[in-house]
Amino acid sequence: MTTQPKSSTLRKAGLFYLVFVMFSYTTGGPFGLEDMVTTSGPGITLVYLLILPFLWCIPVSLVSAELTTAMPVEGGFYRWTRAAFGDFWGFLAGWWNWSASFLLGGAYAVLFTDYLLYYFPKMTWWEHYLVSVAIIAVLTWVNVRGIQMVGQVATALEVFIFIPVMTMIMLAFTHWRFDPFRPWVVPNQGRFKIFGVGLALGLWLYSGYEQLSTVAEEVEDPQRAYPRALALVVPLSIAAYFLPTFAGLGSAGNWEKWHTGFFSDAARLIGGPWLGTGMTLAAMIGNVALLNSTILTTTRIPSAMAEDGYLPDLLTRKHARDGTPWLAIVASAIIYALLAWQSLGQLISVYIWLRSGTTILTVLSGWKLRRTRPDLHRSFVVPCGRAGLAYVVVAPVLMAIVALLGGDRFATIGGAVAILLGPIVYFLLRLHRTGLRGA
Repeated sequence: MTTQPKSSTLRKAGLFYLVFVMFSYTTGGPFGLEDMVTTSGPGITLVYLLILPFLWCIPVSLVSAELTTAMPVEGGFYRWTRAAFGDFWGFLAGWWNWSASFLLGGAYAVLFTDYLLYYFPKMTWWEHYLVSVAIIAVLTWVNVRGIQMVGQVATALEVFIFIPVMTMIMLAFTHWRFDPFRPWVVPNQGRFKIFGVGLALGLWLYSGYEQLSTVAEEVEDPQRAYPRALALVVPLSIAAYFLPTFAGLGSAGNWEKWHTGFFSDAARLIGGPWLGTGMTLAAMIGNVALLNSTILTTTRIPSAMAEDGYLPDLLTRKHARDGTPWLAIVASAIIYALLAWQSLGQLISVYIWLRSGTTILTVLSGWKLRRTRPDLHRSFVVPCGRAGLAYVVVAPVLMAIVALLGGDRFATIGGAVAILLGPIVYFLLRLHRTGLRGA
């Protein structure tokens, strides 16, 4: 394994595989949203699933599409932010994103193994950990092979997920018994928790649409492919969240029992044990799909930051055959494995701080580069002129502020610490580099 020029052996992905990789990273399936129902209420959950995209992921998608056509570079939003606001803010965009991946990479592997307990209930803690590490290792190998193989795996996984989910939806409409919007909110629940925590979960569900910009140089004709992929994935993601939730609440009911994993219970109530088992398998596969695409999208950031001199130069090393940043991929995977004993839990509330930080920097970069770099050729531009640009910037910023203010004590403290680590690491690295130059 030696360093190779970027264009030497890199196998690029076309629109078809890009769509499946993007969908598997941003959505993967409806699994994980069940807690919104018991936190906020069935009605508010369904409204969030329909309305939040217009205030969060659609604006972010429009900005990402414009900037990808203007600057289709490896590192995506990290390098957009650096071009717009300089080294400090660019570093924060990259560091916050990479740090956020640590919170999710190990957790997705753990969730996969948690669902495996359905079939092997006597699994010990060390067997649980080894299975989690094994799935990380397998997907690390897939990602070292390149985006084309990642896309092939993502396609196969998502097709498998669609089968039980679509079956449940169709059967649910033949067994309709409940009003899915009732109750609107959880009775005797504080408004802060109903709207704040539910909103944070909703933003997590609809996050990540700027992430595939990090692999723009690994996509065929990214200026055309990226906007088209977003146009397909965003409505598909809305349907993947809303339809199973709407159908499950209307047919299976039991809204007060909707916690992580309840889609398997709902499928069993609607179609019997065979469908419950199929949905459990789909949930397991969904976590594999999420981990697979998380490794792809987040490991290009440390490689790009190393190219810019912020991280060790070793992380820029490319695979001799496949042209991928294999050392950055392996280094990230090792950290995921070290954290694979944790679960999502409250980590999502910390994650949303880091995700909000990178999202805000991304949309602000779109606004800034319109002013400072009007010369950049943009084959796609956010529509409706200044009003459209204001919408794609203001809406996500407001949503992020509301979600962060609505977090609990753990989220506020943990999120603030995670955010502040970025500037601290930046200035420590600057001191180190200054010392090396002075030596």
